[in-house]
Amino acid sequence: MDHVGQKNISLANIEILVLDEADRMLDMGFLPEIRRILAYLPKNRQSLLFSATMPSAIKSLAATILNHPVEIEIAKQNITADNVSEQVYGIAQSNKRECLSYLIGSNNWQQVLVFVRTKHGADRLQKQLIKDGISAAALHGDKTQGARTKALEYFKTGKVAALVATDIAARGLDIEELPHVVNFDLPQVAEDYVHRIGRTGRAGSSGVALSLVSPEEAHLLWAIEKLLNRQIPRVSDTGYEPVSLKIIDAPKKVAPAKTSGRKDYQHASKKTPQRGNGTSYNPRSDKPKSRANSRP
Repeated sequence: MDHVGQKNISLANIEILVLDEADRMLDMGFLPEIRRILAYLPKNRQSLLFSATMPSAIKSLAATILNHPVEIEIAKQNITADNVSEQVYGIAQSNKRECLSYLIGSNNWQQVLVFVRTKHGADRLQKQLIKDGISAAALHGDKTQGARTKALEYFKTGKVAALVATDIAARGLDIEELPHVVNFDLPQVAEDYVHRIGRTGRAGSSGVALSLVSPEEAHLLWAIEKLLNRQIPRVSDTGYEPVSLKIIDAPKKVAPAKTSGRKDYQHASKKTPQRGNGTSYNPRSDKPKSRANSRP
């Protein structure tokens, strides 16, 4: 629209209109801009919409743009790949960072994409992971294009083990043979869960998708499982005091969390340090460091 306004281009002879990630384009408030663009296009044209998810509300909206469209579905709606192993860790919000650092360090994960809800949360978690001895980069909308490209390149080439990202990385990001995706925060929109974990298990490769879910996010988990029409497997022993992820009466009423401390986590390896008891776990060292110098 900027180019059209400056009369740099003319759309009068456009033959094909393509909307990629159509559900998000129509759902994020871009519809007025799209309608303005449509007004400049010839009526006799081909229009194509692509998306991994297409909720019924967006379908109805799309029907106002398309003229007797043919729908081509290569997979059932809102289905995650069979080669992606999904798990839910029920855990208190205050223990999420320690749990994430432990999972990355103890399992020696070399490449993990971590999704958070906010830009500030991405920057904060990146710094916390670095303090824990894990190389990490952040990717979100406030980063310049150059910074985004650099962070992604470092992640793809193995210079950093963890890429902490907002949903800017949930769509259109193709990382070859990405083994691990972690939902540090669950997405507010259930369909975004499908997009997020779709970053792993691509092109026939297997992948693991873990979700760290606090009791406050139980209603978001409920919405995701309703969308998938199945329950995501729970990890029974997370190494922390069990929390309830059940919802009472209505989706937005969350059961109170039981966070009366945590239990010792037993490991087969004698060299694996214990977590908890007033210390923060440093996965790159056998010695836990004092919590006094780390942020919660």
